Amino acid sequence: MDDAYLISTVLIFLSAIFGYVNVRFLKLPNTIGLMILTILFTLAVLLLSYYDPTLLNLEKSIISKIDFKKLLLDEMLSFLLFAGALHTNFNQLKIQRWPIFLFSTLGVLTSTFLVGTVMFFVLQIISLEVGFIHCLLFGALISPTDPIAVLGILKKAGVPKKLETKIVGESLFNDGVGVVVFLTIFKIAESGIANVSATDVLHLFGQEVIGGIGIGVILGWITYRLLRSIDDFDIEVIITLATVMGGTVLCHKFHLSAPLAMVTAGLIVGNDTVREHAMSATTEKYVDKFWELIDILLNAVLFVLIGMEMLVLVIDGKYVLAGLLTIPIALLCRYASLFLPIKIFEKKLDFVKNTDVIMTWGGLRGGISIALALGLSATMHRDLFLVITYIVVIFSIIVQGLTVDKLVKRLKE
Repeated sequence: MDDAYLISTVLIFLSAIFGYVNVRFLKLPNTIGLMILTILFTLAVLLLSYYDPTLLNLEKSIISKIDFKKLLLDEMLSFLLFAGALHTNFNQLKIQRWPIFLFSTLGVLTSTFLVGTVMFFVLQIISLEVGFIHCLLFGALISPTDPIAVLGILKKAGVPKKLETKIVGESLFNDGVGVVVFLTIFKIAESGIANVSATDVLHLFGQEVIGGIGIGVILGWITYRLLRSIDDFDIEVIITLATVMGGTVLCHKFHLSAPLAMVTAGLIVGNDTVREHAMSATTEKYVDKFWELIDILLNAVLFVLIGMEMLVLVIDGKYVLAGLLTIPIALLCRYASLFLPIKIFEKKLDFVKNTDVIMTWGGLRGGISIALALGLSATMHRDLFLVITYIVVIFSIIVQGLTVDKLVKRLKE
């Protein structure tokens, strides 16, 4: 049997079993429930391995055959972001476009620099010698909030719509920007700062970001024209699928940002005006349901994978300590990075009270940070930063994810 089919079967089987247990007994948001159950399953497998290593060897065999970074960033992310953008309120997004733009650009850059600088000194204090450029690289991978985690949890959190649009809009765009910032610093760390000019950085940033958004606009417009010219819901669903798959291939071919392209295309196709002119009520229902199902399935598989990838961690006391110290550092740096964009727009756009606190606690980290950490080389302290990233992500999804609704309710009182 083909490895890819076997691995897909195992992941979907585990997603189904854990999903059932969560819905039937735990009743947590699916993303949180699936990750908790997979982590417990992985820990149980590790304990069982002292008596019989068969199950552990099987899980290790599956994980070793999965390139998590490639799977998430090059394949799954495009589908998840298109689905998320398709169901985002375009009119609210348009009103909030400038703060969202600053959150996802200036916010990511500020957070990257702050996290990197603080981590450089903190790691030295606990006797871990890590170069400043590698700390900045960590800052870049931990700064973007994860749209997949955010979208799944905010639906149930009761966040005011205006604020939800800011958090969702930021998370849809800042992961694309965050990946580009990460790749830029990665290139500097790999080649040495002397070999990378400001022109190279601007070229990479411009090509990835502007090129990604540009091709997203073109794909969105072509999809709209195709949907408008026919009325056949099954073919129209296939057209949207072709947009995502074909667009992702094009972006990789020409080194453009696929995440930004898919967000842009999804926002155009999901726009109420486009829906009104291009889709019948039946088509709209089927397109929405199809992408909702894709979103749910890939989300489930992703969070099961995050739990299983724990097996690649190199557990060391200092690494765990560094991870625990990073939790408050990441939160404080996120709070600081939101300060300027909020101050600029809060009066003009009538921001919800305590926007800074809710956005800090509701800005969850997830699979994107783990995927980028897995892409580090050994000389970039991969093992250290992978453990730190895992601790921050698990805290973010489980603790922040389970309490963001309580925080919102308390701040409303």
